[in-house]
Parts: sequence; C-alpha cells; structure tokens
Amino acid sequence: MSAINDLPATTQARMLATGELSARELLAATLDRVAALNPRLNAVVSIDEESARAAAAAADEAHAAGRPLGPLHGLPLAVKDLHATAGMRTTFGSPAFEDNVPEADELVVARMRAAGAIVFGKTNVPEFGAGSHTFNPVFGLTRNPYAPDRSAGGSSGGAAAALAAGLTSLADGSDMGGSLRNPASFCNVVGHRPSPGRVPAWPAKDAWFTLGVQGPMGRTVADAALLLSVQAGPDERAPLSLPESGAVFAAGLPARLDGLRIAVSPDLDGRVPVDAEVAAIVEAQVDVLRGLGAEVVSGCLDLTGAEEVFQTFRALNYAQGVGDLVDGEPDKVKQAIHWNVAKGRALTGADVATAIRLRTELFHRVRAYFTTVDALVLPASQALPFDAALEYPKTVGGSEVEDYLHWMRAAYLISATECPATAVPAGFTGEGLPVGVQVVTARHADLRALEIAHALEKVNGHTARRPSVPSP
Repeated sequence: MSAINDLPATTQARMLATGELSARELLAATLDRVAALNPRLNAVVSIDEESARAAAAAADEAHAAGRPLGPLHGLPLAVKDLHATAGMRTTFGSPAFEDNVPEADELVVARMRAAGAIVFGKTNVPEFGAGSHTFNPVFGLTRNPYAPDRSAGGSSGGAAAALAAGLTSLADGSDMGGSLRNPASFCNVVGHRPSPGRVPAWPAKDAWFTLGVQGPMGRTVADAALLLSVQAGPDERAPLSLPESGAVFAAGLPARLDGLRIAVSPDLDGRVPVDAEVAAIVEAQVDVLRGLGAEVVSGCLDLTGAEEVFQTFRALNYAQGVGDLVDGEPDKVKQAIHWNVAKGRALTGADVATAIRLRTELFHRVRAYFTTVDALVLPASQALPFDAALEYPKTVGGSEVEDYLHWMRAAYLISATECPATAVPAGFTGEGLPVGVQVVTARHADLRALEIAHALEKVNGHTARRPSVPSP
C-alpha cells in the first residue's frame, strides 16, 4: 500500500469511488507514512487519529450503503494550522494559542469536511504565518523532503512538505505574500492563489481584505483544481465572495494552449533579483509554451506602486489582527510580528490614501495588460530552497536581502494586483532542488491559470518526481 500515498488525489478519489480502495485503507497508509517520515520532516502537527479513523469508517459505511458521496470522499487532508478546526488544536504557531481548541470549523474547513475529506491533522506554519520559512516555538522547524537541510518554504510549508512526502492526499493553504506559491516551488507541488473572493473566508476581522486569500495545494494541478472546486463558491457572510459555483474547477483541464498569447519574464523586467538557476528554468518555459501552441512574448506588466500597496495593507492587517496580543503578551510574539505591527501603527491617513490611489492605478494597468496577453509566467520564488538554519536567505541573485520579506517580492508584488496565480513545478537544479513557476492571469480568471499550469505540468513531467526522505 505504500505506493498509494504518492498517487495523485484525483486517482485516489477514483479508486475510492469504485471501491478499489477503502477510506480506511487509505487513511491507514497515510498514518503509516506519517509515522515513518514526519519525525524527520515535522510537516504534520496536532494529529487526531481517533476522530480520523471514525470518519474513515463512516465514509466506508456511506459507500457500502450507496449513499451520495462528496467529491473528496475518503481523501485524507491535513489543514493548515492557521485555519480553525472544531475539536482539534489550532495554534497559529504561537505560544499564546498553544492550547487553543476551537469549537467550530471556519468556512473553508467546513466545506472540505462536507465534501467528504478525512481531516486527520494540521500542517505546520510560521508564527501567525509571518514569513516564507516554516518554524515556530510551538512545534519547531519543518524540513524540505527533497533536501532536509533546506527550507520547505512557508507559510504553507508544512502543507507543501506533507504533500511532497505523501503524508496527506490534499492540503489547504493561504497566501498573502506568496504562502501558497513559495512552498509549492520549494517542495515540487502545486499551489493556487485564488482571486480574492473565490474562496470566501469566514469569520474574518476584515471582510474586505484582499491581500490574504485561502486556497488549495496538491501534488498535481488537477488535485489543486479538485480541492478548489470544493473550497470555492459564494457565501453571504463574505462580502467579496464571487457568485460562481466551484464546480467549474472539477472539469477536465486541456493539454494544449493553441491560440493563447503568454508573456514570460524571469525577473519581472529587472524589478527583482533572481537566482541564476531559477531564471534559467523560467526561461526554459518559453520553448515548452511554444510547443504547446502558445505565442510567447517577453516582458512583464507594469508593477509600479505594487510595493507600496502590499507593504501598507499588509502592515495594517498585522496591526489589526495581532496588535492587541503584542501589547498584552509581548514576550510570546516573535520580533518579526512586533516589527509588522509597529509598521502598521506608524502609518498615517495620508499613507493609506496614497496606497488606495496606487492600488486603483495598478488595477487599471493590470486590467489593460491582460487585454494584450492571456497569461504571464514568472518565478514562483526568486530563491532556491535555502539553509533551514537561517530565518531567510541573506542573498538572492547576488543581491543582499534587506529583511525577511524582501526575497519574496516576485510573489508579493503579484498579490497586490489581486490576480490569481498557480505555482507549478518547472524543473530541478543540478543539486536536485525543486523550482516552480507561477502562471498569473487576469482578475477572476482562475480557471485559465490552472489550465496553463496543467499543460506545462504534463509536458515537463516534474510532478511525478517524488522525494526520497531519509529515515530519522
């Protein structure tokens, strides 16, 4: 049964639906793999084996009785530890919430459970999701399955590592500055940052916040699309939620890109430094895209003002979200959180007004840009997986990194545009380190991003390459 862990979730789902595989069998194989490899990786935390086995048994009984089955029927799923799970510890990676056990699921978790997913544990995160390297004082460091001395990325680093190592069939994540895309690139899996409102968030302190979104991760693009089909859809409690059903994402994805016009930019027109091997793999996508029938052009959209937009609204969000905790229990909050809250509190009304103006101007430039091309292919992460002992890489592409955010600019500048982006495996370095690209499309064109990423995935074939994790 060990090979079953590495199959795409879509394949597992078909086997579960036909009875070739039972939910009990798949969960047992998952828990066995977690027991064998998680001590080395530390990707899955707060495991609730008893409730998971009960849920798997109920799933098999439903199948035997001929009752209707959800699209995620019987699939083991580990939930990001930033998302509230009823009866299961949710720590946010913070000592202040080390013993927090929510009474109710938040919306995205409730939807995944209702679709038949077997929630068996949580995936590790940086403290309050701050930074793209997964470590915290509650659970410690998550390691990269392809190179355990390297970072798995973050903040969905536990999710990405767990998927890559076969510790879970599917995983949810979230993304403000690259938290679905950077770890996907580092761990050779797929992460889709949806358009704001595609996956409604509830409850939320700021229901109009557009930088932070929740979304799917999978070993393949089709896996991520399957999970998105369940996560997406309107909810009246989320004012930005989009009206379309998520069902469109469960349909088949095309193998060709004939007639599409796609831009490729390894460094966002010189706006960001990029490690040489990353840039080379992004450049290599030009020939792949042409072979798939697309017209390929060079260049990037004009991202003027995106830095200010991201930094301003991110700082405001941290001041609003964890400012009271910084005041009340400062010793339980890492320095990076103090720094973010201080930045938010230092903002003036004029600063916010400027960011609103810049965001409006950026919106119209992006809108115009995507009338000229169908998609933009960029590095998902500027950097290669770095030494896990570091908080963040000190140099990228030969340039010094200013702070723990600066090396993530290829991802977070796109966050400011409110465009969807799918990170998909695109190659490996000479050392065997994974590298992904992100496919960025027009606002609300999530399906187009997934379609292009799927076509790239099928030609490149890198999602089939699984890591060999040494025993602890």
